[in-house]
Amino acid sequence: MTKFQAEIDVMPKKEILDPQGKAVTGSMKNLGLAEIHNVRIGKHITLEVEAENAEAASAKVDQACKNLLANLIMESYTFKVSEVA
Repeated sequence: MTKFQAEIDVMPKKEILDPQGKAVTGSMKNLGLAEIHNVRIGKHITLEVEAENAEAASAKVDQACKNLLANLIMESYTFKVSEVA
């Protein structure tokens, strides 16, 4: 078995209101950063998985995202898997 690390980004879907992102966007003007708009805030997750190859590791990470790490009704996710040296 080989050890892999996954870097996962979970973000609210574009059509879903992001109250935290909206609050941060509003605060940008107070910081003199009025040029920054449409902030969206999500979460970044790292994890390690043991698998026979990168394809099997990706399948496990995808399953974890679908079943636990992301709410597919409101969020989308992307991930990258790399072998741990």
